[in-house]
Amino acid sequence: MPSRRRFLTTLAGAAAAAPVAAPLTVGPLAGVGHAAGRAGGTRAPVPPFADGAGHALARAAAVAGARSAEQLAGDEDYWGEIQRAFDADRTMINLNNGGVSPTPTHVLEAMIRDLRFSNELPVEHMWKVLEPRIESVRRELALDFGCDPEEMAIVRNASEANETMILGLDLARGDEVIVTTQNYGRMLTTWDQRVRREGIVVKAVRFDVPSTDDHVVERFRAAIGPRTRAIEVTHITNLTGQVLPVRRLVELARPLGIAVLVDGAHAYAHFPFTRDDLGCDYYGTSLHKWLLAPVGTGFLSVRRERIPGLWPLMAAPKEMTGDIRKYEEIGTHPAANHNAVAAALAFHRAIGVERKAARLRWLRDRWARTLLAESDRVRVLTPLDDPARAGAIGFFAVDGLDPVKLGDWLLARHRIVTTPIVHAEFSGIRVTPNVYTTRDEVDRFAGMVLDAVRKGRIS
Repeated sequence: MPSRRRFLTTLAGAAAAAPVAAPLTVGPLAGVGHAAGRAGGTRAPVPPFADGAGHALARAAAVAGARSAEQLAGDEDYWGEIQRAFDADRTMINLNNGGVSPTPTHVLEAMIRDLRFSNELPVEHMWKVLEPRIESVRRELALDFGCDPEEMAIVRNASEANETMILGLDLARGDEVIVTTQNYGRMLTTWDQRVRREGIVVKAVRFDVPSTDDHVVERFRAAIGPRTRAIEVTHITNLTGQVLPVRRLVELARPLGIAVLVDGAHAYAHFPFTRDDLGCDYYGTSLHKWLLAPVGTGFLSVRRERIPGLWPLMAAPKEMTGDIRKYEEIGTHPAANHNAVAAALAFHRAIGVERKAARLRWLRDRWARTLLAESDRVRVLTPLDDPARAGAIGFFAVDGLDPVKLGDWLLARHRIVTTPIVHAEFSGIRVTPNVYTTRDEVDRFAGMVLDAVRKGRIS
């Protein structure tokens, strides 16, 4: 019996073939940084913004003119207009956007609108109207990521995507998997379950913090053995924010028949890249971090020829063996959340990923270089000099100050949210601004840290 999801997909076929609205155009911002645009393709239509977001983007476009991403990175007039699209709590300074980020107000309103509509008659409105619209979201995400829509599954978060990859591979007792000691904890726990249940072997490699790409690649190369079947690697570490050389690892592994599973939780919509830039077959990410989509959104991309060999997290009918939608067989879906991804993606494209990445690096450098310039007790463990090796995420430690106590003090005394991290190999505080973060907010954060450093205590 065909699944409800497949039925709804068929139902959506007519809508998919219907004419679409004209592309959104917001002055020179439209389509900047879009993957297809960089490749010379045609930009797909995107849904219109609510008036508030549209006006903010139009004003931002007028401020930007023809200036480059780097020239705009520190322009508070430009980014001040972008910030108007958010209803953020300015009584606090949120520097933990690497956990989850607020969504622009118009995206939230789109989700709420659909929730209300769904609630009026869920069996009709949710199942027959809202759920089929996911096919439009699938097409738009696939275009942006640089894959075929039939290689794009819409899921609820990076954990769901990554656990599908980890648990879906066929592995036998004694088969080896290589991870790193800096992989996300939930993923390491998932691998450990396979170790305990099935007798596979997991090797965890260590690498310097920060480290060179050559060093990372050589650590993996040294760990590969005759029974290595898979590598699971983070695109950008959630701990220190270092971007890892995914393409080089894929090029190392593929000739040996080793699958490379990429955890892109912190990468997608953070800085510009496409699937073909990485060359990978499997990629999972969240959308409620850097894309600024509602909580409970993510995607899993699996190259078409790999789909039949990767089992879904929840059972799907046999006839769906080669269908990317088998990874969406989870029961009832949060359709309103997923459909609002379209509005978030439109907002992302209108800003432009290059502009976004430049701004995020500028915010990181502003606080990090201020701390380094003012105190020799501060160590920054994130690469600062190469844009290809890091983005918004910065990680620092202060000699003589406990990072947990420092983070608690920043929150309790100054209402500044950070992420203290105590890892077996290092400890410090992770700082993750986003596009709604202001210059004054990162300056206040740096000033409070320096105040604690100068006093030599937290009180």
